[in-house]
Amino acid sequence: MSRTIVFVNQKGGVGKTTSVINLGAYLARSGKRVLLVDFDPQANLTSGVGGAEKSRKGKGAYEVISGNATMRDVIKPTAVEGLFLAPSSIDLSGATVELVDREGRDDYLKNALAPVKDEYDFVLIDCPPSLGVLTLNGLSAADEVLIPLQCEYFALEGLSLILQTIQLVQKGMNTRLKITGILFTMYDSRTRLAQDVVQQVSSYFGDRVFSTVIPRNVRLSEAPSHGVPICLYDPACIGAKSYEKLAAEVMGRG
Repeated sequence: MSRTIVFVNQKGGVGKTTSVINLGAYLARSGKRVLLVDFDPQANLTSGVGGAEKSRKGKGAYEVISGNATMRDVIKPTAVEGLFLAPSSIDLSGATVELVDREGRDDYLKNALAPVKDEYDFVLIDCPPSLGVLTLNGLSAADEVLIPLQCEYFALEGLSLILQTIQLVQKGMNTRLKITGILFTMYDSRTRLAQDVVQQVSSYFGDRVFSTVIPRNVRLSEAPSHGVPICLYDPACIGAKSYEKLAAEVMGRG
């Protein structure tokens, strides 16, 4: 049965897009058929899997939302077998304005994915670093939420707002939505703060926290500039091993 997971954090720079790309890649390497949906106007997911040039020449998420293309029209293969991309571009920023007055504005992505999602084992949705209409579309379309959480103090402050938003969505537009887990990213074991954040969140949320922790890793930061996931850039680095472990853990939570 297909699983649709949305990655949400209103704070930028927490490793959200990196996690979508590399979790998706390792799920595909495990034999799963995976669709990455870039629903962020910054389109970092698209460029991170080498789809930026193809997206400029074709159609993407904005055309789907505006009714000028179907989701099937825009999906493209990536360099990883079994991993596919629905790309985005800066044009999608216009959707935040256009959707405001539309009826059912929070269900456009859900409706667009409906005809194709069962063709994939996993659909992973990358949203903007905000809790606006695009993110609400992601939450409406998903079965599960994965929250990447940077190991720093301000991340703790933002977590409560994310959880409040998820609860509102669960009560209103998407009653089936559940939290798959909280993922610690950019972990630096040398700092006391990182250790404290992990301890506090883990003690409060218990088994909703992934046991896999993503460390700070230069190779993870370099891979997107080459347009490939870490499994193709440096599969031996600690970042790659961490996402491989995370993929196994996500599959185990199915």
